[in-house]
Amino acid sequence: MRCPGCGDQEDRVVDSRVIEDGRTIRRRRECSVCLRRYTTFERIEESALVVEKRSGEREAFEPSKLYGGIAAAMKNRPVSELVLQRVVTEIEEALRLRGTEVKSSDIGSLVLSNLREIDKVAYLRFASVHKDFEHAEDFEREAAELRVDPEIK
Repeated sequence: MRCPGCGDQEDRVVDSRVIEDGRTIRRRRECSVCLRRYTTFERIEESALVVEKRSGEREAFEPSKLYGGIAAAMKNRPVSELVLQRVVTEIEEALRLRGTEVKSSDIGSLVLSNLREIDKVAYLRFASVHKDFEHAEDFEREAAELRVDPEIK
């Protein structure tokens, strides 16, 4: 590490702390030449996650879009903000384990499996978009499947 004061590369770590739920290490360093102290952060550099949309178009994964879609399905439902954030984090982590490219349909399926366990109304709302419902009968069929077999995919 190069000292921001004198530019020398000799330093010592004075203190290290894990922050951001273990995703980052904060280090206090002291330059061996000028004795200036400074802070550095060490983070894992994750490769970009790319989403292949239904149209075949590819775009960068944006957790905020995932959050927005799930939040819309959960609107006015008795589900806490903490649960919503946890679902988004779990889905993003599951997607990263699959590689650097995922299909939007896979993201939708992960959302549905999470919503099925959390709130059936939110599940139906999201399913109506993900499964492209066109008629009231589509809602009725999906609701009937939820009643008969809560584990149905």
